[in-house]
Amino acid sequence: MRTALVIGTGLIGTSAALALAGRGVTVHLADHDPEQARTAAALGAGTDEPPQGPVDLAIVAAPPAHVAGVLADAMRRGTARGYIDVASVKGGPRRELEGLGLDLSSYIGTHPMSGREKSGPLAASGDLFEGRPWVLTPTRDTDTEVLNLALELVSHCRAVPVVMDADAHDRAVALVSHMPHLVSSMVAARLEHAEEAAVRLCGQGIRDVTRIAASDPGMWIDILSANPGPVADLLTELAGDLEETVQALRALQSADEAKRGEGTSGIEDMLRRGNAGQVRVPGKHGSAPRVYEVVAVLIDDQPGQLARIFADAGRAGVNIEDVRIEHATGQQAGLVQLMVEPQAAPVLSAALRERGWSIRQ
Repeated sequence: MRTALVIGTGLIGTSAALALAGRGVTVHLADHDPEQARTAAALGAGTDEPPQGPVDLAIVAAPPAHVAGVLADAMRRGTARGYIDVASVKGGPRRELEGLGLDLSSYIGTHPMSGREKSGPLAASGDLFEGRPWVLTPTRDTDTEVLNLALELVSHCRAVPVVMDADAHDRAVALVSHMPHLVSSMVAARLEHAEEAAVRLCGQGIRDVTRIAASDPGMWIDILSANPGPVADLLTELAGDLEETVQALRALQSADEAKRGEGTSGIEDMLRRGNAGQVRVPGKHGSAPRVYEVVAVLIDDQPGQLARIFADAGRAGVNIEDVRIEHATGQQAGLVQLMVEPQAAPVLSAALRERGWSIRQ
């Protein structure tokens, strides 16, 4: 791949353009908002000048509702040798293109499983996709050359290619992305009119659950409008679990000991099902997460604190597998939770204490 055209210079489009430009590909940028394309160009993602002829690959980074129209226009103009889109829904856009009677041998639907709460070119990063799954949905009609171009794009972005059927992909992202976003928003909505005293008690748990609720509503309306059926099916199942959980909690209020026992069993069953599902979430080292020990360190809100901790851990020969920061409400301090292999925890704790850090159990 020597040349590419990125149509749509938001977070995903600009991030892909930055990755390609960094690997020596000549990238042309286009957007319905020329100012946004100019911003992406200023960030080093390419040029907002149109290509003089067909490029090797056209990457459509438009919202799902507009993907088919943008692709059809680009294909009719002979913009590129190959065409892909990066929308989060795959079945609908392909069926729309088929309905337009286009030859789809030069097209493949894709979806990089990466993003941020913020949108737009200023939120973009050339390493956004590094190590993340990038779904490809080829069909029997897909030309081998186009598939190879898509794989080259994934390689340039240092992502991990995953081949799936388009409709299977849509059901999967409904489960692991679209439904969780709605549930996060529903939980966050409970805070809107909550008493200030209650909100001040927010800890890491509520921050984890509501983090993705900060995303742009307009973007998510586009996504959910393109995949409503699978998401509605999952929410229906979730509503059944909620109803059972409510009944179990009501039973715990009963004066009848037998009913309280049923309530306890119902809550325990739901929590254990949650445990069983959570352990299936892929971790750093493969398909199942590993169990780490947490070393909690109290830090002040000052420049260089995190760098010092990581440097001291490195001197102790300990690899930090993951990290979380829990901020203390109303104070210029917080807890850094360092996740390490169990055998490394006492080594790290002792080393950090020696260097003056305050360790919390």
